Amino acid sequence: MNMRVLQINSIYNYYSTGRSIKEMHDYFINNNIESYIAASEHISSSNFFYHIGTNFDEKFHALMSRITGLQGYYSICSTKKLITYIKKINPDIVLLHNLHANYINFTLLLNYLSDNGIATIIILHDCWFYTGKCCHYIDLKCNKWINGCYNCPAKHKYNNSYFFDFSRKMYKDKKRLFSKFNNLGVVGVSKWVTNDARKSLLKNAKYIETIYNWINIDLFIPHDTDKLRSELKLENKFIILGISTIWNEAKGIKIFYELSKILSDEYQIVLVGNITEEKYRTDKIRYLGVISDVNKLADLYAMADVFVNPSIMETFGKTTAEALCSGTPVIAYNSTANPELVGKDGKCGYLLDINDSTLYMKKIIIIREEGKEKYSYEARKRAEKLFSYEINMKKYVSLFEKMLDNKEVNE
Repeated sequence: MNMRVLQINSIYNYYSTGRSIKEMHDYFINNNIESYIAASEHISSSNFFYHIGTNFDEKFHALMSRITGLQGYYSICSTKKLITYIKKINPDIVLLHNLHANYINFTLLLNYLSDNGIATIIILHDCWFYTGKCCHYIDLKCNKWINGCYNCPAKHKYNNSYFFDFSRKMYKDKKRLFSKFNNLGVVGVSKWVTNDARKSLLKNAKYIETIYNWINIDLFIPHDTDKLRSELKLENKFIILGISTIWNEAKGIKIFYELSKILSDEYQIVLVGNITEEKYRTDKIRYLGVISDVNKLADLYAMADVFVNPSIMETFGKTTAEALCSGTPVIAYNSTANPELVGKDGKCGYLLDINDSTLYMKKIIIIREEGKEKYSYEARKRAEKLFSYEINMKKYVSLFEKMLDNKEVNE
């Protein structure tokens, strides 16, 4: 079936969602699917790419959303220009990734897509599409998103609102806008987020499915890393790796900080990503900053003796999947998508019901005593089964075909 696909996201080809968009685009092109991308950052000059908005527009949108508490209600001119571009390329399918980065007028875009009967798929990289404001609610212990948001506990988080709480309005607007679609698909990148979506304002979408994110199983592989260990002067250390775009308490930076205080010098914690809370910096942790080179990341995963993910909220957890694919056992907090990735049988690592540094230390010591090799085969096998690029991209194409068949029936 011939088809034309447009992806819309804030970023392209960096961080986890940006890399996913690039990898989806490559798959479509290689499988004779006409593919286009619209993004607000890191966009190519190719005819297949469209740059949304300007830096000034994004800054103005961000300022207004913080003053008024309304996110996705500005960028009117930029969104009208995007709609003109959509009319020009006339896509069969539109994939909506992250729209909550102060670059899209949500109402204008969704009205255009629904009014013109364009098959649209929401990809849940987080929970923003079905809440009144927040991207995540587990740390807030909030379930208002099920029946209707109000008095938002995340007023000063996830795009900080200085003065007003419009979570009720934003929730109602999303519910109204999504109800207009006759051909709406919802893809959760884990069973956990898919199940929550089925209880949310998206529950009446025609298609709701889980399609895991994928891993480059040819790049993230167990391999010799003696050279990297030597470069980092870690030859005789048991390496504990953590990777996150941004490190804060919700992501588990406090756990690593406490671990650095109680582990002996035989162990070395290595963290990749931005540290936003300076109080958790210590000389006992090796901070490598943000690393965008995927080959360097692949070396780090393979070098680590254990990967630790204490994040309390993972819609998917691509770093965990990449660690498993590299044959590195994982210790993670038993919440949201983590148990789906790691498994509960102890073959690939361990899940902890309490985010306590002492408990992480005990599991780290067990893995050191038993040896990484005990877990590597099962970790790799699990990753190949769940996170195959080919298998999961074929699931997307299958969903496209169902939605386009449905469109033809309704016309």
